[in-house]
Amino acid sequence: MPEPWRTGRFTKIEKITELTWRFWIEIPELEKFDFKPGQFVTLDLPIADKPNKRWRSYSIASHPDGTNVIELVIVLLEGGLGTHYLFNHVQVGTEVQLRGPQGIFTLPPVIDKDLFFICTGTGIAPFRSMAHYIKLHNIEHKNIYLIFGCRKLCDSLYGEELKELSNSLNNFYYIPTYSREDKENTEIKHGYVHNVYETILSSEKPEAHFYLCGWKNMIDDAKKNIIAMGYDKKSIHQELYG
Repeated sequence: MPEPWRTGRFTKIEKITELTWRFWIEIPELEKFDFKPGQFVTLDLPIADKPNKRWRSYSIASHPDGTNVIELVIVLLEGGLGTHYLFNHVQVGTEVQLRGPQGIFTLPPVIDKDLFFICTGTGIAPFRSMAHYIKLHNIEHKNIYLIFGCRKLCDSLYGEELKELSNSLNNFYYIPTYSREDKENTEIKHGYVHNVYETILSSEKPEAHFYLCGWKNMIDDAKKNIIAMGYDKKSIHQELYG
């Protein structure tokens, strides 16, 4: 049975950058909003007459914490009716119809292989949820590589938080890489996500699950590269943005 539509209320909005904001939504009719890390919710926004033209889906960036509040991280899209409504009309107290949780982009029941979380932009949302969930519940796991591609240092969503997590969660490696940052800064990785996982896998080929979340071009290129390295396409899981 599909999840019913429920009324949510925006309780907090935080601007990370001019184009990327965090939104917290409370679902008052529930004491606890249960979901699996990696799932998403669909918002019904007043931007069109036909229902399917109003619906916009966003991965949940927070982890299940026993409350009825979830966090979304959303980037303003040029010409995007949904995000323009969220950025220009929503304020604390605004109500929205939402449905969820939805989706099968979730952790395996047993993490007995390395995990490669490969993402760009706000595609980091489901992986932030997964990583915190693994730590909170002390879930046994192999190596986890969170490879996050963005343009500049200021675009590094949850950067400090994920650095701290990499220091406290065993075998968790947060690896941001920047495509348009000053090359003279030698303390960071430059380039695209593909260079990172290809380098990690160049010396050995561990059993692994690959989770891809972000823009279509990145996902398409990553799938080709991973299969070319000898991995089965069944080891690849994807969530397309945009």
